[in-house]
Amino acid sequence: MNKSGNTQLPFAFYHRPDFGRDDFMTAACNFEAFRLIDSWPIWTYFAACIYGPEGCGKSHLANIFSDKVSLLEHYPYKIPQIKASDLTLDMPRQLLDTHQCLIVEDLNSHINQEAMFNLYNMYRDEGGCILFTSTEAPARINFSLPDLRSRMNIVPSVEIKEPDDGLLSALLVKLFMDRQITITPELINYILANMQRSFAYARKLVAEIDNVSLARKRAISIPIIKEAISNLENDTQGELFAPLQGELFS
Repeated sequence: MNKSGNTQLPFAFYHRPDFGRDDFMTAACNFEAFRLIDSWPIWTYFAACIYGPEGCGKSHLANIFSDKVSLLEHYPYKIPQIKASDLTLDMPRQLLDTHQCLIVEDLNSHINQEAMFNLYNMYRDEGGCILFTSTEAPARINFSLPDLRSRMNIVPSVEIKEPDDGLLSALLVKLFMDRQITITPELINYILANMQRSFAYARKLVAEIDNVSLARKRAISIPIIKEAISNLENDTQGELFAPLQGELFS
C-alpha cells in the first residue's frame, strides 16, 4: 500500500505469448482442429472453419496456418487475418488480387453478408483459400442472406471443445511461462481444483493472479490465488472479463 492506504496497482506490462506450431498443446478436445490445419493444402474444399469457445486456441491455430502458407507458398510475409465484421463490399476483389490465402476471424451473423457472399464466391471460383474461425459452426449461424447461409452450410468445420484437466494443467503452466513465472505443481493443482473449466477462464485467472501478485509485491501463493479467484467472481466493473490483448488463446 502507499501512504494514503490504497493498494498500489501494478503497471500493465505487455507479454508476448508463443504462437508457433511447436507451442500448440494438442489433446482430445482440439486434435481434429489441429489435424485440419496441419493437413493444408490437402483440403477437400477451398475453405474450412475451426470453431469453439473464447480462448480455446483458434487464433493460435490460425497463426500456425499462416506460417504454413508462408512457408509452402514462399510468401515473404504472413497472410492477412481480417475480422469478419471489418469486411466491406470493396474488399473481396482487392483481397483476392493480392492474397490467394486468407484468414477470416470471428465469423458471425452481424457482418456485411453481401460482402462475405462475394468474398466466398470469388475465392471459391478463382482458386483462393480461406480459413474461418468462429465461436459456432457456420451451419448454425443465423445468416439472413439465404445464398450465404447455403454456402456456409457446406464449409467443412471442426469444433474445439472445452479442455480436460490434463490440458488445463498444461495450459496453466504455459500461460504462466508466457509471463516469465515458474509455478509449482502444488499451486497448479490448487488452481485446477478451484477454477471454472474453460480456456477463457484459465487465461483470465492467470492474468489476475499475476496482477494480484504484482500489486501485493508477493510471490504467487494460495492466498494470492484465492484473492484472484475472488476478484473474478466479484468483479463489478466488467473489466476483468474484457478480452486480453496478446494472450495465448483466443
